[in-house]
Amino acid sequence: MYIVAIGWLYVVLMMAITEHTVVAGVATFVFYGLFPVAILVYIMGTPGRRRRRKAEEAKQAKSEPAPAAAGEPEATQPAQATGTGPALPPARD
Repeated sequence: MYIVAIGWLYVVLMMAITEHTVVAGVATFVFYGLFPVAILVYIMGTPGRRRRRKAEEAKQAKSEPAPAAAGEPEATQPAQATGTGPALPPARD
């Protein structure tokens, strides 16, 4: 993909050199070369960025500690009060 972008920039540079004024040459290079190539490279690079982001998220998910099993009591739960009212399950955050 990059070889096509480099080739196109070379062609546009040659077009810009043949313009009659410097301003026209710069405008030709920017509007026929830099902007289209930047958009093309950005769009064509989207799948790679998505793969890298998903791989990074998977790596972070593996490095996080696993939550406690369902049968084990949590260390942060307060002791249940023994009152006369109905027993309520402990609140979960």
